[in-house]
Amino acid sequence: MKKFLTNELGIKFGFVLFLFLLLQVPMSMIEDLISERSHRQNEVRNDIARSSSGEQRIMGPFLSVIYRETVSGDDRDYEVNRQAFILPEQFNLTSALESFEKYRGIYTARLYQADTRLTGKFDLSLLKELADRPVVEINLIVSVSDSRGLISINELTLNEQPIDVEPGTGIKQLAQGFHKTLDLSQLDITTPLEFDLKFILQGMGQLQITPIGKSTQVELSSSWPHPSFIGDYLPIASDITESGFKASWATNNFSSNISQLFELCMSESQCHQLDGRQMGVSLVDPVDHYLKSHRAVNYSLLVITLIFASFFLLELFQARPIHPVQYGFVGLALALFYLLLISLSEHTGFNWAYLFSALASTGLLSIYVGGMLGNSKHGAMFGGCLMILYSLLFGLLQAESYALLMGTLLCFVVLGLVMVLTRNVNWYERSSAKEDDNEPA
Repeated sequence: MKKFLTNELGIKFGFVLFLFLLLQVPMSMIEDLISERSHRQNEVRNDIARSSSGEQRIMGPFLSVIYRETVSGDDRDYEVNRQAFILPEQFNLTSALESFEKYRGIYTARLYQADTRLTGKFDLSLLKELADRPVVEINLIVSVSDSRGLISINELTLNEQPIDVEPGTGIKQLAQGFHKTLDLSQLDITTPLEFDLKFILQGMGQLQITPIGKSTQVELSSSWPHPSFIGDYLPIASDITESGFKASWATNNFSSNISQLFELCMSESQCHQLDGRQMGVSLVDPVDHYLKSHRAVNYSLLVITLIFASFFLLELFQARPIHPVQYGFVGLALALFYLLLISLSEHTGFNWAYLFSALASTGLLSIYVGGMLGNSKHGAMFGGCLMILYSLLFGLLQAESYALLMGTLLCFVVLGLVMVLTRNVNWYERSSAKEDDNEPA
């Protein structure tokens, strides 16, 4: 009776599949390492922000009017202080951002110094509404997110007259910034109060502006060529080149509803809607090697699959046995490429790290495969094909907008190629041939 014989081809495929799944363990560990290093970088950036200044938001100038009002209660009348606010009729902001880096070990944070100018005017005729109530104090207030970033306050003028300011705002909702107490006797409510304020504000990453005016115009520029426009409003015009960017915004009280949102924030401390009414820019670092390394690891499944499939086809067409241990060494060498990539990119940048890691991985596998097949030419051909694969992967990583499309097309082409090469293979016949070879004479 003919003995039952195992399908050697099926067993080999099962071993290869098992090794493929087993290799996901080191790949998962490498991916966790990338996430850990990226998290550490964010912690360092937060530490730098705590020791210098963080993301900035400019709100102002606006006028805080403190007046006295008579209130009846408990069978007597008494006076209390109330607060009203006047927003500018016109508000214009221009700011030129000069970016620079701060280092802590191997980690960096991008900061900027914004040379800022605020111009516009207030309509003081609104004070007529308070004519029957004694005004105690009027303050001109400019709020910023982090007052440590106020490196210098330069020329400040009201109606072309220089003024001096004091730190703080006196408002609990917007505590940081500076203010100027105005002389009531010198205010003419029949004419607009024009302001021209210049200062340098340092921050990290983002600069946001609240469109505080009933009519607002904002213009931001920088030599940094990688801006990301943020907030509720996109620029009405922008020009981005390799030498920098320039962008402008325009809005009004009808589109921003800023008067109502500001009053809601000041009177009821409900500021979340006002906080969302921003326009600004984030200075993006395009060479985030942790993000690119993470994306590269996402394609490791494709790379390992292609290499293992090529070995399996080599066994199929040339009847050249390859031991599962050899599959394992090749898989570990492929995984080591990603570990080299993340460790080198922290010191040399992503592009150079990718080139060195690809050459190292290709060289190692060319030598190993050449010895495994007993033919150095075949090893060199394998190395060339692997280098082409790494080049295609690098192209996928660079093409952010088309990465998914290119990756899908590559998978389709590879699968189609494998199917075309194996379309005439009779798998049952090969299994039977294996059994006949193993049948004792």
